[in-house]
Amino acid sequence: MSAESTTTIAAPVAEKKDTALTINGDTRIDSYYWMNDRNDPKVLAYLNAENTYLDTMMASATQLRKKLYEEMRGRIMETDVSVPYLKEGYYYYTRYVEGKEYPIYCRKKGSLEAKEEITLNVNEMAAGHDYYQVGGMAVSPDGQWLAFGVDTVSRRQYTIRIKNLQTGEILPDAILNTTGGAAWASDNKTFFYTGKDPVTLRADRIGRHVVGTEAAKDKEVFHEKDETFNTIAYRSKSGQYIFIASESTLSSEYRILDASKPLGDAKVFYPRQHNLLYDVDHQDQHFYIRTNYEAKNFRLMECPLDKTGIRDWKEVIPHRADVLLEGQELFKEHMVLSERKNGLTQLRVINTHTHQEHYLHFDEPAYVASVSINPEFDTKTLRYVYTSMTTPSSTYDYDMDAKTNELKKRQEVLGGYDPKNYVTERVYATARDGVKVPISIVYKKGFEKDGKRPLLLYGYGSYGHSIDPGFSSNRLSLLDRGFAYAIAHIRGGEEMGRQWYEDGKLFKKKNTFYDFIDCAEFLVAQKYTDSAHLYAMGGSAGGLLIGAVVNMRPKLWNGVIAAVPFVDVVTTMLDESIPLTTGEFDEWGNPKNKAYYDYMKSYSPYDNVVAQDYPNMLVLTGLHDSQVQYWEPAKWVAKLRELKTDKHLLLFKTDMEAGHGGASGRFKPLEDVALQYAFLLGLEGK
Repeated sequence: MSAESTTTIAAPVAEKKDTALTINGDTRIDSYYWMNDRNDPKVLAYLNAENTYLDTMMASATQLRKKLYEEMRGRIMETDVSVPYLKEGYYYYTRYVEGKEYPIYCRKKGSLEAKEEITLNVNEMAAGHDYYQVGGMAVSPDGQWLAFGVDTVSRRQYTIRIKNLQTGEILPDAILNTTGGAAWASDNKTFFYTGKDPVTLRADRIGRHVVGTEAAKDKEVFHEKDETFNTIAYRSKSGQYIFIASESTLSSEYRILDASKPLGDAKVFYPRQHNLLYDVDHQDQHFYIRTNYEAKNFRLMECPLDKTGIRDWKEVIPHRADVLLEGQELFKEHMVLSERKNGLTQLRVINTHTHQEHYLHFDEPAYVASVSINPEFDTKTLRYVYTSMTTPSSTYDYDMDAKTNELKKRQEVLGGYDPKNYVTERVYATARDGVKVPISIVYKKGFEKDGKRPLLLYGYGSYGHSIDPGFSSNRLSLLDRGFAYAIAHIRGGEEMGRQWYEDGKLFKKKNTFYDFIDCAEFLVAQKYTDSAHLYAMGGSAGGLLIGAVVNMRPKLWNGVIAAVPFVDVVTTMLDESIPLTTGEFDEWGNPKNKAYYDYMKSYSPYDNVVAQDYPNMLVLTGLHDSQVQYWEPAKWVAKLRELKTDKHLLLFKTDMEAGHGGASGRFKPLEDVALQYAFLLGLEGK
């Protein structure tokens, strides 16, 4: 494989069928609109032809892909067990067995010395399935019943099943088309769940199920009629309430129900208002509310159980312009705040009785610290997870009074990994409008900043989702071969606070792309790499990022990887039958409005493919993707093949059994990673 491929095999040529798409007085001609039918034999034939082409073009990398796969798999402790956590009298943990793809979920009653009970052995359940995913596991308060969701297609449409953990029997109850999660009431026989619209897959209703009854007789207790909102039900950590949350990008609304009265009516906590976000938690005689009410970076409020109007909210933690309040974990005598300052996460412990407080201290220039599973309310122990680009994921138990740390488990990396052999940095690029954009970097010692080394730059920049600098054992396969790896913390995420997100959405979306390009140029200027050795990668909305920057600055990159990329922005946002569309008008805008239409069209990767040289490209998708439909990257690749003027590689793979998250299991996903790394290494002649 080489950048200027000399192979004689012809790339697939997709049939052109012009479709005129007219709105707002503007007509777009889409020659590949016909690809949006996954049951059309011609569509499947084209996707398979692209897969065959990729296999042929990557044939010389077969051994490298195999070596990379075995290398990455060889770092994984195949027989492994998670740190147990205590919940309602049982210690719960997850085991993995050598050679098996899926987890075994277990528990022990009262003591870690007790007999093991296997709640679910997913390896046995997944037999005969190309894809199998268990989600939303929830045990009834008395420990007898387990509700769990199963997805065998990868469309994120889970069927909820119920298992009797005393007898091992799986009941005939089957609740179709759900998110998989369940919120148990206190009677140990009733739970609430979220159903999905069968077409749009929007989480639009809350149902109530009683163990042992037919799902067809379930009562719908709430229906979210606003198509821009999704809904979910969950049980408070205290166990006293069922919360029904309705959320959109810019607004939220909660309903509360006494968990001991599952047949009662849920009461609105505070009515939804545009641009008012809040979430609710419970501790003793108060509800705690994290909200952006008169607080862009959020603040924490409290109110009595019987007075939940906004006038009854009392401030507990004030708004801070330089700190984003991301969440809170409540205990009987403590509160732990998850905050973000200068782009980095931090944990703040407050004793709610004495009001004394302190922060946990972390040394590295770039890291991630996050609250882990803490189901017990009456405890002084906080479980949290720490990681960095050089430190494997580490689980700690922290005594909030004594201020002492106990390392419970650090992800073991087989093969002799030593973090001292690697370097992590935090640098700042100056964007074209003067804003400082953080970049997290990792490389192996000996990496020379001579402007000739390969570097992979990763980005996302949407939905206020922050990409944090965590550890990846897979990534070592690149670092050990001379690559540096960098994350551009661009606007559209929330790394630097809520304003950081707002400055990378709607009519400011292009800031996301400009930031990424400016970060890349900074890394070139600082001699980390040059355009002959610079690579970019992003997935989903990060695939939109990749599609935009290769149109804008095609010669800046030697190669790019776009995974499940959202590249046909205008067409998708005009189709309200597609999952996610209606809920995302506040993110991208509604193109029925001409101003939004014109702005989207000006950056939409598919609409802006032109006759020019493009870098080497690897594009990945899944046939059953429910988030970004497969036809977006399929159309994009077909149009690129039609118009691009270079002889660089353009490879496209469709996983015919998977969706947005790729293949299921522990090891099968490594095949895709091996493909990605082989693509990059091949371009470097390695």
